Amino acid sequence: MLESRELTVTFVPGVTPGKWIHRWQERMPDVPLVSKPVTEENQLGAVRAGEADMAFVRLPVDKTGLHVIPLYEELSVVVAPKDHPIAAFEELDVADLADEYLLADPDDFPAWRDISSEIAAGTRKPLPPMAGIEAALDLVEAGLGILILPMSVARQLSRKTLRSRLLHGVPDSGIALAWPDSKIPLPDEDEAVIQEFIGVVRGRSAQSSRQPSVQAKQDATPKKGSKAAKSATSAGGKTVPGKSGAGKSGAGKAAGPNLRGGGRPGGKARAQKRGRR
Repeated sequence: MLESRELTVTFVPGVTPGKWIHRWQERMPDVPLVSKPVTEENQLGAVRAGEADMAFVRLPVDKTGLHVIPLYEELSVVVAPKDHPIAAFEELDVADLADEYLLADPDDFPAWRDISSEIAAGTRKPLPPMAGIEAALDLVEAGLGILILPMSVARQLSRKTLRSRLLHGVPDSGIALAWPDSKIPLPDEDEAVIQEFIGVVRGRSAQSSRQPSVQAKQDATPKKGSKAAKSATSAGGKTVPGKSGAGKSGAGKAAGPNLRGGGRPGGKARAQKRGRR
């Protein structure tokens, strides 16, 4: 059994950790899991400050002092006002946005940067102040530009006044699990909890031998043939193999009558005939 403690995990917009939390509660009811939403701008703040054990982050991130396991990728979408021309399409290519004002650092989207007409002409205006994604969506809603977002984020923050369309030509967005890479090894019980959660997120079954909880149960169960198992069997009042008089042959002789004929086919009948002679 893993020692009881609390596991704290943060997650960025677009990540829905509910399925992992549910699995954890089923498998590890003695270890409470606390999940906290954080902004993408501060997605590693709690982990680096020691306020969270692990974090679901959106790549890329600065991996210095961290373990980072990529989990999955998701498609990108372009977000614009509902009356914008993009609303007439189901999917677009980044080249279709060459004349649009992107409310993001162009270096974050090199594919758009390299075909942007305003950047080529040197007429791009500085970005307006934006405190986060919600603030950026306010600007999109006001018609001041467009946004490129991961599909899950656009769905989570959807508004009736906005439309999102699948966008090709830009890299997919990656989600990863990150936790501190400490120079000092964690106590065994803490490391076991971390590894247990990694297994849950990666989809390992509750019976997987790679899960620390399963390993702990296996270590606590005497192996078949071991001295502990033999002692437990003997103490339970059951027959212990190898003891005199306890073998199968001995038990068989004591169990039934010793008929003449040695148990051969027809032996009993021949014995009866001999008795009538």
